[in-house]
Amino acid sequence: MASNVENLIRGAVTKGIVKVADFNRKRLPRPTDAHPFLTGIHKPMTEEFTLEALRVDGEIPAGLTGRYLRNGPNPAAQPDPASYHWFTGAGMVHGIRIEGGKADWYRNRWVRGTEACAVLGEALPPGPRETSDAPNTNVVGIAGRTFAIVEAGGKPVELGYELNTIAHNPFDGTLAGSYTAHPHEDPATGDLHAVTYKGDEPNKVWHVVIDKDAHVVREEAVAVSDGPSIHDCAITANYVLVFDLPVTFSMKMLLGGYRFPYAWNDAHPARVGLLPRNGRGDEIVWVPVEPCYVFHPANAHETADGKVIVDVVAHETMFATSKRGPDSEKSRMERWTIDPAAGTTTRAVIHDHAQEFPRYDERLTTQPYRYIYSVAIPEAEDAEWQLAETRLFRHDLEKGVTDAHDFGPGRHPGEFVFVPRSESGAENDGWLIGLVVNMNDETTDLVILNADDFTGSPQAVVHLPHRVPPGFHGNWVAD
Repeated sequence: MASNVENLIRGAVTKGIVKVADFNRKRLPRPTDAHPFLTGIHKPMTEEFTLEALRVDGEIPAGLTGRYLRNGPNPAAQPDPASYHWFTGAGMVHGIRIEGGKADWYRNRWVRGTEACAVLGEALPPGPRETSDAPNTNVVGIAGRTFAIVEAGGKPVELGYELNTIAHNPFDGTLAGSYTAHPHEDPATGDLHAVTYKGDEPNKVWHVVIDKDAHVVREEAVAVSDGPSIHDCAITANYVLVFDLPVTFSMKMLLGGYRFPYAWNDAHPARVGLLPRNGRGDEIVWVPVEPCYVFHPANAHETADGKVIVDVVAHETMFATSKRGPDSEKSRMERWTIDPAAGTTTRAVIHDHAQEFPRYDERLTTQPYRYIYSVAIPEAEDAEWQLAETRLFRHDLEKGVTDAHDFGPGRHPGEFVFVPRSESGAENDGWLIGLVVNMNDETTDLVILNADDFTGSPQAVVHLPHRVPPGFHGNWVAD
């Protein structure tokens, strides 16, 4: 009974706050400049396309049969530029289907939530929904199914093979709480691990585990404070890493009318938690780290002497000045050595240029590995991510060198995913697949690089006759 009363009180308070926020949103000052995440390369698409028999240069590997999928924010209705934040746009999933060396089709579809259904005149799909009901951050294949996912409380949305929305589906009713945009599969077990949070529960985050059938088998709460924004996690053989860093919920921003109420918080201690993967939340070991923010780690593993190694893109600050999107003036690839016995985290620079979206050969999750692939980004406040840079990086952790693949003037890559040629192949024996926007003519290419010939010419390029706005995360989902 007590929990029911608490939920009723929380609901009433939340409704009141939302009403105040909506009122104040209308009173925000009108911007005098163009919103960087609604114009230029980021200008939203306004139509859904189905294109078949796509033009290809080069030779698509015969071993690729499946879909390249990518999710990102793309408002269906015209947003208010005074309150719009890049992270809040309704999700749109893009997909290219490949088989037999051919690119059969391209489709882009809004994730059917309140906004898209209202604009398109469609009924809402079935299933439980939260305020954020069109996940815009990642799209993954789990147990032969496709899910669009997001953090901060939004529920997963199940999509069909051709990207139609089937239902708002919290993993067949097995997910009690919130989810994330970044589950990590343990190759040894097939389980997917995630750290999740919810905006209206600032004193908890959860370790959520999904099994091979896409059903939740663990939701373990961990006590925190201030409502930290924890975008991603990492796993080792024994731990899940919880990045509790100084970007936290801001009631001031919410009441001020801003749709993304998270901001840099100097008063919030920066720390990394080592939570035993099967342990209780109160068994977590917190280890301090110098203040910074991490959206995305690469891989992590443990050493023989009990330390934890994790490679991350570390931003000096985040959401400290801009209310429109990422605003760090500096980021770099770092290796963190976490020593739970000494209570220390040592940060070492792997590569000092600003970058994001690190990926690696995920067959090696929880194990030592050699290569990280990441995207160069501008080093400027409130920059239009990916607009000023044209390079993809490959960090060789063994040799300590970084190679760059430059796509050329006006050609801007997003995140590239590594796809192995075979399950037993070497770490660099595979392809890197991702979208490259060509702003010279506002077209887009799906580029397939040979990872073991990183700086060489692409193996294949699939051409799309329109600009796909930069989004967040994509994956190769084999049939």
